[in-house]
Amino acid sequence: MPIRVLISTACAALLCSCGSLPKSDPAEPQTKAELKPIIDESARFPKTDLESTKVVSVNLIGKTFMPGGTLAHYRKGKREYDVFIAKLPSPLDAAILLTDWRKALKDPVLIPSFGGYFGDDNGQPLFVFSKGAWIAGIRGLPQKEADLQARILAAQLP
Repeated sequence: MPIRVLISTACAALLCSCGSLPKSDPAEPQTKAELKPIIDESARFPKTDLESTKVVSVNLIGKTFMPGGTLAHYRKGKREYDVFIAKLPSPLDAAILLTDWRKALKDPVLIPSFGGYFGDDNGQPLFVFSKGAWIAGIRGLPQKEADLQARILAAQLP
């Protein structure tokens, strides 16, 4: 009988010691922008009609759901337009961000040959697409011209 009591006590002590670790209060969580600095990807933009580029740390082209990235401004005659690119941690993140764009655009149209969306963004035409871990877009051009510029840009993305 004393052996049974000893074994039962040992098992009870062992089970009581098997608990989860106490939860520690984490410091302020870091955002993705803090984890990885934004790299200037200006070299990836086509040079024809390029006026300027700038690195944006967060909210690329004014969208709260967009991370930081690189924004290029083009002028061709009287027509001006912007091109943007941002690298995300994974292709899945880029695909999820593309669905955010679909929701943000007015009257979005899926462009099946490209896997992107064309629609109205605050009164301006915008074409957005993902390629691998990249999200990219052209704002300010009609669909046919935006498609052509997007193909040129996509060729520069790995």
